[in-house]
Amino acid sequence: MKTFLRNNGLSVCFFLLFVGAMGGQIIFGFEEYNKELMEQGASSVTLSSYFTTGHFIESTFENWESEFLQMGLLVVMTIFLQQKGSSESKDFDKEEEVDREPSAARKGAPGPVKKGGWILQLYKHSLTIVLFLLFVISFVAHFYGSLKDENEQLSLKGKPLETASQYIADSRFWFESFQNWQSEFLSIFAIIVLSIYLRQIGSSQSKPVDAPHRETGE
Repeated sequence: MKTFLRNNGLSVCFFLLFVGAMGGQIIFGFEEYNKELMEQGASSVTLSSYFTTGHFIESTFENWESEFLQMGLLVVMTIFLQQKGSSESKDFDKEEEVDREPSAARKGAPGPVKKGGWILQLYKHSLTIVLFLLFVISFVAHFYGSLKDENEQLSLKGKPLETASQYIADSRFWFESFQNWQSEFLSIFAIIVLSIYLRQIGSSQSKPVDAPHRETGE
């Protein structure tokens, strides 16, 4: 166990933070949803029922959607675009390890590299493919949850329900998306620019403390 935690400390730590934050979202989201229901004269729901509500589905996936979008775009854009002096950018003035062609002869090479052919071609872009696939899945789930929550609210008010084709043009859905997207793009912009001038000793996301501002890459 000690060796496992040493080798996987970063992923374990963030997964536990995710579980804790998700638990907080569920507890307070459940409380907030029932408060809204009671204010409208409706009956409260149980915790198990809350997981199927549009309120829970929408609030969960609208955030996941923006996270996978920003990570996917960052992975793709760092292939072609450079930021002089940033630890998040490749140095285009020298060859980078990530640009070399894969070799099956390399010790410990992943299975797809050894198989070659179309499997290797797919594997060479697998990170981007999976990130954007997760974005699409989250986007669809967000839309479904947001539509469901909207119709739950309309039903309580005795108003006609909206169809998916009507709701895709609704300002609420796109407001939910863009308010998350803009924050993710701002955070990426911040780390790209701040890592030019600021340092954190010991972090793989920072340049060495004594590195010149114009030095690009970690």
